[in-house]
Amino acid sequence: MSVKLKHALILCARIAGTVAAFAVAAVVLNEFDYFTQWSQVDNVIGALPIAFALLFAGGCTILIWMKHGKKSAPFAIVLAVFVALTAILYPNALRGNWWINYGYSTEGDSPDISVYEPFKEGTLAASLNEEATLHLEGDLPVLDGAIALYPVYAAFAQAVYEESDYSPDAVRCNNTKVAYEDIISGEADIVFCAAPSASQRAAAEEAGVELVLTPIAKEAFVFIVGASNPIENLTTQQIYNIYTGKTAMWRTLGWEEGGQIIAFRRPEVSGSEAGLNNIVMKDLPVLAPQPLPDWAIDGSNSLMQQVSVWHDGVQPAIGYSYRYFAQTMYPNQDTKLLSIDGYAPTDENIRSGDYPFIAEVYAVTNGEPEGVIAEFIDWILSPQGQYLIEQTGYASIN
Repeated sequence: MSVKLKHALILCARIAGTVAAFAVAAVVLNEFDYFTQWSQVDNVIGALPIAFALLFAGGCTILIWMKHGKKSAPFAIVLAVFVALTAILYPNALRGNWWINYGYSTEGDSPDISVYEPFKEGTLAASLNEEATLHLEGDLPVLDGAIALYPVYAAFAQAVYEESDYSPDAVRCNNTKVAYEDIISGEADIVFCAAPSASQRAAAEEAGVELVLTPIAKEAFVFIVGASNPIENLTTQQIYNIYTGKTAMWRTLGWEEGGQIIAFRRPEVSGSEAGLNNIVMKDLPVLAPQPLPDWAIDGSNSLMQQVSVWHDGVQPAIGYSYRYFAQTMYPNQDTKLLSIDGYAPTDENIRSGDYPFIAEVYAVTNGEPEGVIAEFIDWILSPQGQYLIEQTGYASIN
């Protein structure tokens, strides 16, 4: 091989390597919308994925074009390690996951669900205006579920259970986390929840359990801000930008005086956090909770109370929940629900699908429902069951 040909091949290889390095960076940045949303990146944490991608491509380029020898070996090794770290730490950069302790308080107040207890005098549980077409007695199915869905399945039980056979143990209300544990372990016959989180699916698989999810109702997954926040509507893309970390300042969204966006979060196993991941973000990496500008504003209340917090003279927080819980079960009068893409989370917009973040509510069983359990779920899907769903405040599945 001639010297000229050898040099030409080396040159072509270096050019190809450089193009490949920048192509990898470009593909990754495009995958996570950094090209189309670069003008919405307004903070250091949000910019780090861009920086890491460019540093990776730049580092590879230097390694490709530098002269290699004994003198340059230490620098080349250091640079190679640096390039490798940018690749290894890129998932952390996408999630802003740089903090040892970034969790927020999740303990505190919750609604009084006893007002919905079946057969209780003055119960707020919805009731039929006719005799139920299904009647269950004796060994009654054990129900459990999310707090926000207790009024729904309490109404079901009140309609079809024989009152003399009813006991509070048959209609429990823990929370989404415990409900999924109960259905996996066999402690409950049906649980009423949003779709399971990744960890709950993994727990079921590890236990050899098939979770069967039967849709029974529809609900809006909503975003909540303080009542004084002038923002009334966000686009789907703006929600993505907030929860992927690209946008961290209210001024980027049109509120000049809003300061830093405080995005309160829920535990990974909660129903609302599963909703954020399953309904809204889907395959997008969700930003890890970031340190608060003042930890005193965390408080010890629920997200519905935290979201109305004041800081530096404004209400800069945003949070999320399900519409029924936020509006009816545990409302905070100092908050408001945002419209998304110009559509408010109303019954009409939920049924039409115009509101973009629609959650399906499920009756979850351990395996395919059989016998009495199958009859009960069929009744829930009947006009009478769907009537109770609508009377409670959810949208029917049909």
